[in-house]
Amino acid sequence: MFNFQNEAELEQDREDLIHVLKMRFGEIAPGIIEKVYEIDELDNLERLILAAANAPTLSVFLEELEAPHDSFKLVGERFNPLGSMPMGGDVDGKKDK
Repeated sequence: MFNFQNEAELEQDREDLIHVLKMRFGEIAPGIIEKVYEIDELDNLERLILAAANAPTLSVFLEELEAPHDSFKLVGERFNPLGSMPMGGDVDGKKDK
């Protein structure tokens, strides 16, 4: 039964990761989704969920996806989710009149 529970947790974390990626970055290429489904370690999936939630761009997340599974370096401006937002003004970056 433990194996079934572990598989259920893996499946849930994979789906969570894909949903976070879609919320943050829009449509995700099928190749990225395939890579997510190849991951079979809960710790790695949880690390990638944190990376997806904090990476300012998809390319920064993809670097983490390709990094060794024991890598955990979510520090600095690379992982500031607000780092890519324009400063001041409206949502589109235009200053209010």
